[in-house]
Amino acid sequence: MDTVIEGRAWFNGRFEQCCIGIKDGKIAAIKRDLSGDRTYHYGDMIVLPGAIDPHVHFRDPGFKDKEDFSTGSMSAAFGGVTCAFDMPNTKPATITLDELREKRAMASMRSWIDFGLFAGVTPNNDVGAMAREAIGLKMFMGSSTQSILVTEVRDIARAMEIAKERNKVLSVHAEDEHLIKKGPALSLNDHATNRPSKAEENAIQRLAKLSNGAKVNICHVSSPEGMAALNATSFTREVTPHHMLLDASVRLGTNGKVNPPIRTREDRDAIFSAFQKGWFNMLASDHAPHSIDDKHQEFGPAPSGVPGVETMVPLMLSLVKKGRLDMSVLVSSCAQNAGDIFGLKKGRISVGYDADLMVIDPGRTVRIEGGSLHSKCGWTPYEGWDAIFPASVFLRGEELIKEGSIVGERKGRDVVASQQLSGRSE
Repeated sequence: MDTVIEGRAWFNGRFEQCCIGIKDGKIAAIKRDLSGDRTYHYGDMIVLPGAIDPHVHFRDPGFKDKEDFSTGSMSAAFGGVTCAFDMPNTKPATITLDELREKRAMASMRSWIDFGLFAGVTPNNDVGAMAREAIGLKMFMGSSTQSILVTEVRDIARAMEIAKERNKVLSVHAEDEHLIKKGPALSLNDHATNRPSKAEENAIQRLAKLSNGAKVNICHVSSPEGMAALNATSFTREVTPHHMLLDASVRLGTNGKVNPPIRTREDRDAIFSAFQKGWFNMLASDHAPHSIDDKHQEFGPAPSGVPGVETMVPLMLSLVKKGRLDMSVLVSSCAQNAGDIFGLKKGRISVGYDADLMVIDPGRTVRIEGGSLHSKCGWTPYEGWDAIFPASVFLRGEELIKEGSIVGERKGRDVVASQQLSGRSE
């Protein structure tokens, strides 16, 4: 074995004291005792699969004042995220094959973690040509930061047909643009009023009427109405920490402005309760950083979006320690399910899977400080919250993070391209 990692690993749905043997970046064996060229002994510390974040905005290209692929992926790594899928609403938007390839070349040079790139759907672009090289397709039914709107039935149906033909996940920002109001907004409550839960519910219902067996994922579900609409579908369900942990009563001002909005305390509690029960398939950060100056405008023109890729898993680990969340739910939603849904050999401590791992010391709870995080934006809506950050993070068997420092090399790669290359070589 090239490397052996010994500790209390999450294996087959429970913790087992074992050794994980790694060869050529993949898990080659899981046994009581193994030997290798390098051995890491973690004793009673716990070893989890690296998280897969299926929804990030690393803002690159076009908005490097807010974030770039280097700072965004580094921030992810410090939070235990070893693979992230970047959204297409950049500048230029990722809506042609050339733009997708240019973005992949750029990200391959800058990323600290593995990544996938979404192909953006427009009413008339050749998204089918992009599908083979994209992790999935992304469609915005409601306006958001630099979004590319798709609102007509024929265009939505076309996207679903292409997703089915190409066997790709169609991830959808499900807010019906026709129901989003343009009224003045001075507060988080006003923002939620302008973007009511009915808009989310109606968008999901519209998609359900067009359902053709395509793999549809509903991003950042924010309301009980949205959940009820999803119960009548086979769509997968994605949830964010901010919709589970924050509500419009928090004193965040523009720092809490996000699309879809954080809503009432009752909405928040319903979303979190469903997550605790395992109702959601995937946990996603919807990491959408803006600079402090951008956010410190008047409420109306201030942009929507919050950072979160570095704090997502640490916040959830703190809830596990406090007995508010089962580890099985966390591991499934932050790693295993995304790997399965997007067809990757990632997200599990299992033979044949990429050796993406995070090592956790459950006794090491800290308070989140925005100035100590690694995103370029320099702030967080979770200032002062309890969190458990990884002690070590491994990407394909190589230690990347150790005790709060980068110790590995920048080796992030596009998961679709690498999978295709691997398939050709076998």
